[in-house]
Amino acid sequence: MKGRLIAAGLALAAVVGGAHATDLKRAEEIVGGRCFICHGMEGEAASALYPRLAAQHAEYIAKQLGDFKSGKRKSETMAGMAADLTPEEMKALGQFFQKKPATRSDAADADLAGVGRYIFTKGNPYSGVAACVSCHGPKGYGTPLLPRLAGQQALYLENQLKQFNTRERNNDNAVMHSIASKLTELEVKAVASYISTLD
Repeated sequence: MKGRLIAAGLALAAVVGGAHATDLKRAEEIVGGRCFICHGMEGEAASALYPRLAAQHAEYIAKQLGDFKSGKRKSETMAGMAADLTPEEMKALGQFFQKKPATRSDAADADLAGVGRYIFTKGNPYSGVAACVSCHGPKGYGTPLLPRLAGQQALYLENQLKQFNTRERNNDNAVMHSIASKLTELEVKAVASYISTLD
């Protein structure tokens, strides 16, 4: 009896493992057919305008793809890219990119990044800006529900903070609307610069 249970468990693991490998193979096909143009095959991003997806949480990627498909998150380009994706393919794409090694940038201006480090770790108590670490963690790794920020493109981060401020982006945590509305232009550039340097 015990031997049969072990054999059944091993068979189930083989089926699940095989299905997982098939999902990742399908994800790689999708990435090679469309995602790589902007995000690269390794999730490294082809331009500072596009997010780095390498090491991003699988659940977060799948949610964003679903939001692009439904129109909850606005982007004509991404709506078209996500239009025919199934929920299973979105999850597989998340797993695919989550397994890729993260990259980072060097600070172009150390002083600016220093201001960003202060905002990231302590916020701005004088204007009511919360510290980024309070939600995204001390290393900027986030959670399955909150994005990994560490190593993200500075220009992309700046644009997202501006979209949260103008409510152009409203598919995620409403707390970001309040935070972004209190950030000055200097703080936006500084915190984006600092975050892009995190490992």
